[in-house]
Amino acid sequence: MIRTAVLIGSFFMAMAGVGGISFAMAEEDVIAFAVVTELPKDKTRIPAKVAIDGSVTDMKLLASDHILSNLVWKKLEICHALKLEGRKSSEGFHIHSVRAIDAAMLPMVLQGVAGDCLLKKALEVAPMVD
Repeated sequence: MIRTAVLIGSFFMAMAGVGGISFAMAEEDVIAFAVVTELPKDKTRIPAKVAIDGSVTDMKLLASDHILSNLVWKKLEICHALKLEGRKSSEGFHIHSVRAIDAAMLPMVLQGVAGDCLLKKALEVAPMVD
């Protein structure tokens, strides 16, 4: 009888452990900030510098159908600053929501990237104005 109780108890403990592991492995949405670094050719895969938890990496921003219909995404250009919600994967950052922000609202780790991008853009465009 005790042997059966121990067996059943260990079974339930193992199941609780497996449930905890699968819960921990489920990815939650994270908030990220990004600066578009190249002229977007393909609107579904945008190259950008992305800051997640204070570290900056080069990533592709991966847009789903509902993001492609977003006005912010339709008007996306180089040097745009974005606040994103989504999940990070090996392919890039899968976006669930996007919001355009002022470059001053970016985290400090991206402020320099945005400033350099805007200066470069101004130097490339300014000679064409004359």
